[in-house]
Amino acid sequence: MSKVFLITGAGRGLGTDIARQALAAGHQVVATGRRPEHVLEVLGGERDNLLATFLDVTDAASAQRAVEAAVERFGRIDVLVNNAADFYAGYFEEVSDAQMRRQIETNLFGPMNVTRAVLPVMRAQRDGHVITLSSLAGAVGQEFCVAYSAAKFGVEGFMESLRHDLEPFTIRTTIVEPGFFRTELLVEASTTWPELSIDDYAERTAATKKVWQSMNGQQAGDPAKLAAALLAVADQKQPPARFLAGADAIDAVAAKGRELIAQAEASRTLGGDLAHDDA
Repeated sequence: MSKVFLITGAGRGLGTDIARQALAAGHQVVATGRRPEHVLEVLGGERDNLLATFLDVTDAASAQRAVEAAVERFGRIDVLVNNAADFYAGYFEEVSDAQMRRQIETNLFGPMNVTRAVLPVMRAQRDGHVITLSSLAGAVGQEFCVAYSAAKFGVEGFMESLRHDLEPFTIRTTIVEPGFFRTELLVEASTTWPELSIDDYAERTAATKKVWQSMNGQQAGDPAKLAAALLAVADQKQPPARFLAGADAIDAVAAKGRELIAQAEASRTLGGDLAHDDA
């Protein structure tokens, strides 16, 4: 059945792929971005089942206006895809406080802003699906990714808890943890390098920055295939609470799971009997 998708960050990268494939499948698409004219251009121009509209995910009022435009045009919102994100790279001490706050503002509070605007519509419908793009870095901490991982780990906690809030309203949630895909996350427009420079980190920063820059356009994952997989997830009556995308993500998260179990078991001797004696 045809659904109404609201997709953030639809003007480039994975967001564009999701929007294109949703349109091709006959769905109605609200494709959002900071430059709606560009969104419309990359998606092939105006058509009956497409609304390109402005949305800055860091602005709650902007999110509310986008949702109102979606409902006015299509009458409902069935699937929200929180896709918009950017990447602040660097070692913690070299990432400025302002950079850290901007990273979390976009990648964590951004999805919260849009989800908060969409949920009253879905609750009224007693139906809906919130899909939020996290990352392998939201499940496994990685070098040079402290700001990005902090935001994406926050996304994981937000979505994992939100699931319980929304179950009574028949609203499903899915966290997506992609590995390395050939999206535009590593292009200069989406990547911000550390503002600060500390001698103790300088050599590692220079070398690591080159490695990240060299990865752009070389990632193994195909975003078009990921977009198709996400449409399949959105079509499921009982979609997964967490969807791992890419063999690299599946292997790394499985290894993290085993590590967590080992750490839990290793904590039993010292941490397992800490209750009050009268408990």
